[in-house]
Amino acid sequence: MGISASDQLVIAGKTFQSRLIIGTGKYPSNAVMAKAHEASGADMVTVAVRRVNISDRTKESLLDYIDTSKMFLLPNTAGCYSADEAVRTARLGREAGLSNWVKLEVIGDEKTLFPDNEQLVEATRILVREGFVVLPYTTDDPIVCRKLEDAGAAAVMPLGAPIGSGLGIQNPNNLRIIREFARVPVIVDAGVGTASDAAFAMELGADAVLMNTAIAGAQDPVAMAESMRYAVRAGRLAYLAGRIPRKMYATASSPVEGLVGR
Repeated sequence: MGISASDQLVIAGKTFQSRLIIGTGKYPSNAVMAKAHEASGADMVTVAVRRVNISDRTKESLLDYIDTSKMFLLPNTAGCYSADEAVRTARLGREAGLSNWVKLEVIGDEKTLFPDNEQLVEATRILVREGFVVLPYTTDDPIVCRKLEDAGAAAVMPLGAPIGSGLGIQNPNNLRIIREFARVPVIVDAGVGTASDAAFAMELGADAVLMNTAIAGAQDPVAMAESMRYAVRAGRLAYLAGRIPRKMYATASSPVEGLVGR
């Protein structure tokens, strides 16, 4: 049977065919980025507002390499360290015509790039009141995720591991708890290193996975993008199928009843 056509990612009433969301930073070139995007099968791409040339559209822009007829733009507030700064950046992206959606990032520490959750919740409240569809990047803290939902977030985006670390899912139990109680989509954001990490995130029940460095920083970004395409799909299918319970001892695959000599 596979995954039914009705099993689609829906955020704030908008439907997406792919559960893989990709980024635009750190690629060897914009041309390689465009090929990786195509290979990934993703239909949502996140773009840092501060990296887009919105003052002079006559000059080459990152957006020139994104097929917006196929890819939904998700502006992000990367590089912001306060609620005020993040809110201003989100407004700038909307005024420039990028989108009223925003991947909200409010970083609290320059070395670890962990989010400042207090500022994040405050910025979420402000932007939701202003009509934004807010997808906040946060730690894997179930309480913070609940506060972000209460503030009006359209999805919650807990990290799997620090941004760009490639460590994979470090705290699977927290992600299970977040998924169990979340009333909005849960998107694992940051920390994926390879295809098995993406599949594991989906097997835990994540609704989607967002990644950038794992693809852009790979030796062959296009091949890695394709692998992530299948990994996310495989993980989703495994989650829907329902894995067998773990047991301490072996269980025969074939029953012994009725065998000759029994």
